[in-house]
Amino acid sequence: MLFCVLFSSFHSNRVNNVEKPSPQPHIIFIMVDDQGFRDVGYHGSEIKTPTLDRLAAAGVKLENYYVQPLCSPSRSQLMTGRYQIHTGLQHSIIRPTQPNCLPLENITLPQKLKNAGYSTHMVGKWHLGFYKRGCMPTQRGFDTFFGSLLGSGDYYSHYKCDSPGMCGYDLHEGEEAAWEQDHGIYSTIMYTQKAINILASHNPKRPIFLYLAYQAVHSPLQVPARYLERYKSIPNLHRRKYAAMVSCLDEAVRNLTLALKQYGYYDNMVMVYSSDNGGQPMAGGSNWPLRGSKGTYWEGGIRAVGFVHSPLLVKKGTRSRALIHITDWYPTLVMLGEGTLDENQNLDGYDVWEAISEGRPSPRLDILHNIDPVYTKAKNGSWKAGYGIWNTAIQAALRVGDWKLLTGVPGYGDWIPPQTFSKLLLANRWHNERVNWDRGKSIWLFNITADPYERVDLSRRYPHVVKKMLFRLLRYNKTAVPCRYPPKDYRSNPQYNGGVWGPWYTNDDEDEDDNLLSYDLEQMKKRKKSIDFYILWY
Repeated sequence: MLFCVLFSSFHSNRVNNVEKPSPQPHIIFIMVDDQGFRDVGYHGSEIKTPTLDRLAAAGVKLENYYVQPLCSPSRSQLMTGRYQIHTGLQHSIIRPTQPNCLPLENITLPQKLKNAGYSTHMVGKWHLGFYKRGCMPTQRGFDTFFGSLLGSGDYYSHYKCDSPGMCGYDLHEGEEAAWEQDHGIYSTIMYTQKAINILASHNPKRPIFLYLAYQAVHSPLQVPARYLERYKSIPNLHRRKYAAMVSCLDEAVRNLTLALKQYGYYDNMVMVYSSDNGGQPMAGGSNWPLRGSKGTYWEGGIRAVGFVHSPLLVKKGTRSRALIHITDWYPTLVMLGEGTLDENQNLDGYDVWEAISEGRPSPRLDILHNIDPVYTKAKNGSWKAGYGIWNTAIQAALRVGDWKLLTGVPGYGDWIPPQTFSKLLLANRWHNERVNWDRGKSIWLFNITADPYERVDLSRRYPHVVKKMLFRLLRYNKTAVPCRYPPKDYRSNPQYNGGVWGPWYTNDDEDEDDNLLSYDLEQMKKRKKSIDFYILWY
């Protein structure tokens, strides 16, 4: 009898502990790759995205939301809540052959949520470095990881060639190659099924952070044939394949949402949807009517598709014009998850939940888009052009209130309508708005609120605004850490690692880190021309 009483008491306590719902919301963060600003139905696209349209319409559309122009920078800022200049990742992307990764001294978003009691899971694209075990997702706060370490690869075979003779397999379960879990399934479908399996096996009474970072819709342009059937009317093959990939992605988000409802997560859930950068027109994407593309600091490269969907929102079905940056997710989600923020973290992000949920003003007043000391210098840039305050040869971009300032070489700056009606890749008719008067310039000023398409440069009309913003750039630059961009390490070749992209450093190599990561700027400049074209396609 005593045994029965003890068992009954233990069982009762266990039920109370396990079954009592957590007040902490489940956090589902969906990151998509290279989706252009126009490439969603509610922005007027010819691409059909009924799921994304419905979720955004019932949530909050973020229409003044910014990310970075390339993959690794956006992901690093999501994971740390800090600008690139404060992590040393201000130049380009992390390439697979570099002994480089998200600096280990940064406490990541999943680490913070894990400390708050969350189960943390990542599915999809990492692209934050992997040269040693300590850089891997499961060493940076995720309980589980299933996905790719590189920036792109084949959607079916999961192979990637970085250069001739540097090819390998890139699908991982935890810290090992996922040979046994690989059935040649298209990655968008495979990742969704993996995410659903995680939801099915987790107890919804306990908070979960699921980071689902799709490979889609990054090149190569691959998609199951059944999705292409919907876009026979688009003669441009790149745009047709891209549209089909977006439709497949939309269906994947639908299936994930159904699973969230089926397994009991939905009513206490916050879902964030975000693209990592602007679209690449040469690979089918469209940022129209915004200027520029992926890899540039024009609005087309950094203004992203984004929305929040959640039953917990106070004001649903709204369109937010609050200024929000990808670094803001770190403090916002940590505070939503009842975690703690340390004063010495020096975050660049703000808690913007009240701005999103209740429509209050954003606490963010400015955004440092970046200062890149390595990128190709503007030939006509000078200290004189920057009023003796700033060398305008340096690539930099800053937003303060309504104003946006660019210096150096911002990147390809045309306005490119969707490539829907032409069979040619880059028909001349698309370039009837090519900018010729920009040649020789090294500084621009726009009122983004009044002129979101960056058609009217105001730098000569408002020199006092330019000077104030240059001083702001100067102050930011004084807080920058050295750029981390080490040279290629041939030990990274997958042929030395069983044909798999993965960590190649050993314990004996750890002491080399300081020398490799503080890479001489002159060496970088010599390698620049071969890198610039590559990163837009990576």
